[in-house]
Parts: sequence; C-alpha cells; structure tokens
Amino acid sequence: MIPFLNLKKVNDEFSNEIQVAINKVISSGWYLQGEANNTFEKNYSKYIGTKHTIGVANGLDALRLILRAYIELGIMNEGDEVVVPINTYIASVLAITDNNLIPVFVEPDPITLQIDDDRIEEVISDKTKAIMIVHLYGRCSYTDKIGNLCKKHNLKLIEDNAQAHGCLFGNIKTGAIGDASGHSFYPGKNLGALGDAGAVTTNDDELMKTIRALANYGSSEKYVSKYKGLNSRLDEIQAAVLDIKLKYLDRDVEARKHVARRYMNEIKNSLVVIPTLSDWNSHVFHLFPIFSKNRNELQQYLIANEVQTLIHYPIPPHKQLCYKEYNEMSFPITEQIHNEELSLPISPVMTEEEITTIITAINNWIL
Repeated sequence: MIPFLNLKKVNDEFSNEIQVAINKVISSGWYLQGEANNTFEKNYSKYIGTKHTIGVANGLDALRLILRAYIELGIMNEGDEVVVPINTYIASVLAITDNNLIPVFVEPDPITLQIDDDRIEEVISDKTKAIMIVHLYGRCSYTDKIGNLCKKHNLKLIEDNAQAHGCLFGNIKTGAIGDASGHSFYPGKNLGALGDAGAVTTNDDELMKTIRALANYGSSEKYVSKYKGLNSRLDEIQAAVLDIKLKYLDRDVEARKHVARRYMNEIKNSLVVIPTLSDWNSHVFHLFPIFSKNRNELQQYLIANEVQTLIHYPIPPHKQLCYKEYNEMSFPITEQIHNEELSLPISPVMTEEEITTIITAINNWIL
C-alpha cells in the first residue's frame, strides 16, 4: 500500500540531528521557554520575514490568541464579525467563535479554491473587524484586492498559514502578508513537529507582547496576571525539532512540487478534475486535491490498487453538528468541493515508482 503520508520515512532523514537536539534539551534541564524556543523563534522570523514569532501549543491556539489579543487591545469587541472562507478546516472558524466573535462566511473561487475576493465586500458591515484568509492546501489565498479591501474598510488581515509554510505572494512569504498569522506545526504539515506545536508571526510589537502574556496564563511578570490567559506554550523539544527541519523546508517543498508537476502533466482521465496553476511560487502543495463526481468510487478503486487517499474535508464547517445555527445555510460551491474532493499522496519522500503507480491507476479508472 502506498501510504497517504509516510511520516516515519519523512522524519528518518533527520533522525540523527533530531536525536542530538533532543539530548541537548534533556541535558540542559530547561524544558519550557528556553534556548531552543528562542533560537527557533528567531530563525522562523527570519525565514518568514517578520519581526516576531511567538511559539504556542498548536495552530488553533495561534489563531485564537491573535483574536483574543485584538479584543484585549480594544481593537475588537465580542460580537464583532470576522470574514472567513467557508471551505476551510473547522479550526479557522473555531478560533473566531471561541472568542465570541461572529464568522461571516464567503464562498471560494471554484478554480483556485481560495476565498473569492469578488464576494468579500458584499458581506462587510459596520461590525466587520477582520478578514481571515486561509492558504488552503498550501496555495496562497491573498490578492491585492483583499489588501485594498482591508485598507478601505480599516480591517485587520489575519492569515491562517497552517498549510502553507514557505509559500510566496510575489517576494513575500505567506505569514508575513497580514497583520498577524497563525501557523500549525502538526506532524503532517510541510514543517511538522513530533507532536502538537504552533506559532504566531507578526510585525506588531504590542500584539506580540499581548499574545505572549495571554499564552502564559495572562502574565508577562511571574505571578502577576494582567489577562485571563491560557497555557499555550511551544515546548523545548518541539522547538528544537522544528529548528532542524526548518533548514530543509525549501528543499522539501521543491520535492513536493515535483510530485505535483507529474500529477498535473500526466493524469489524464475525463472523470477526474486536476487543479491548475500558473505561479508555482504561490503553492507549496501541502495537499494535492483532485475532484470527481464519483469520489467515493474512485477512493475505493485506489484502495483496491494499493493507494491510500484522504478526503479534505468531508463535512464543511456550516454543516457540522457543533454549528447547528449554520446548518441550514447554503454554500453550493463549497458543498460541491466537499462532496468531490480527494487528496492524493504527496510528500518529499515519495519515489518515482510510487508516483507512476498512482498516475497509472487513476488513468486506468473507468466506471
């Protein structure tokens, strides 16, 4: 069976460096908010192109903390609105509702699968305080039109960069485009830890200080809590692991692009829709989605041909049980995407033989 993602093989390449780094952390006797965190935050800021990186426990917390900090700073108030794409992983929406803010959903462009910038202005109201863009699948979601809307309506631009480490808009990396960005280092991400991990990047000094305090029990001075904060910290071992893997991120992205190019050039089946792309710097291929009206039959066929696939995501946020208040809303483009999407294996450790096997299987599929 060709696995969707062979994490052991991904991490085996770094195993010696990782073991040395972990041993260094263990022998230091300092396991939280120490040298490994400081080093990774500095190097990640340099890589992304921002003044600040704040390591946190996971990607959801990163987004939650950004919004919470804006509330604490008086820039937002509970009940304000945040524009967000509806075809996203639920974490993007959870971060909004966890802060008693209101998500305002926007359909994606059916070609790029990113938030449709032609649909945003019509949902902006006096209560709107931010646009959250999600670089879904690893593709840059930002457009100049979105930036101009933020300026026109005095809105914060928040990036959900959980799937797009290393992606570019022109010469700017995603994560450095907006006012603040949340990053996930879940093990399966392009830059993945060996457990849960996340970060916020920003150029805003006050936002950085507020997030650091909020993530540390609301405290910037020991035993003095200015805010009702959280415990959301990036531990030293994960920071050390991430700092090693960061050095190889761009190389690994190029390996992903090689797989994607082969898929795009060689998959030829009228029953399958393949994504299109003109700017290869604007995508890091965290996922490679294909689409079929017979998605479930295709998935079963591929399993029978020893190819594992996943669905991202079978249920859109507005149809989740936890959001019953949105269940009756209709977003036909998103619902079609969620009914037809199937993610093919893509990683920097795939062999040419594995890629060829997948392409051949899809090209031979008939109903």
